[in-house]
Amino acid sequence: MEAAMDLMRRMPPSLSQNALSSLLALLPEHSPELLSRVDQPLQVANDAYSGKDFLLCDYNRDGDSYRSPWSNKYYPPLEDGAQPSTDLRKLEVEANDIFAIYRDQYYEGGISSVYMWEPDEGEGFASCFLIKKDGSQTGQGRRGFLQQGVWDAIHVVEVGAEDEGTAHYCLTSTVMLSMTTSDKPSGTFKLSGSITRQMAADMLVADGHLSNMGRMIEEMESKLRNALDQVYFGKTREMVFTLRQPIGVLTSTSATGQSLQKSIVNDMHR
Repeated sequence: MEAAMDLMRRMPPSLSQNALSSLLALLPEHSPELLSRVDQPLQVANDAYSGKDFLLCDYNRDGDSYRSPWSNKYYPPLEDGAQPSTDLRKLEVEANDIFAIYRDQYYEGGISSVYMWEPDEGEGFASCFLIKKDGSQTGQGRRGFLQQGVWDAIHVVEVGAEDEGTAHYCLTSTVMLSMTTSDKPSGTFKLSGSITRQMAADMLVADGHLSNMGRMIEEMESKLRNALDQVYFGKTREMVFTLRQPIGVLTSTSATGQSLQKSIVNDMHR
């Protein structure tokens, strides 16, 4: 099991679904654990009752059916599917409306879903905030020369029982990024990866659960975006510039610039 998890941590998001299917075939006895521990790129389904799209994950799955946060119905239909309590369902509906505004402001579109449930043991509740932004050529938000570009964000928040006006919040966030550019001058370039981080805090319940969770998610997403920029884009840029320095940044003091200068002078003296 540890070897399987180690393999999945090194697998690019674009290949994770095929890799997970292969592992499930090889390790059928570990299927429940693999499905619960491995984050996969989010899939999209349509709620025929509300006409809205929603995201599929392990937290809204019951058997082979998935619950829509908009209508609270399962697709395909399921008679006795798990449902949140009445109070938690009201909080879930409010969270979906607020998170949709957050998605539009930060992502300029995309699809979002929020799911909430009671834990099997102990008090409190848990929630999952999902965002998918497809910037592919055929997607709803193409940018620049992107042929394929998908951002999947999964935020799971565990909220402990209230104790003297405060509650303990534990956030686990995963972002999966996969992108491909294709342009005649630069050619084809592919980049994909994932990053997972955790944070915890004790906060006043009087401020509201949604407000507390929202602040944590906003702060975490900012940290994850900065980390992705430094780790993936920063390191890639450093490697490319080391292998081939762009003509636009050549100077007479750089090694490449001096070599080019000597070559030109030698050609002129011939």
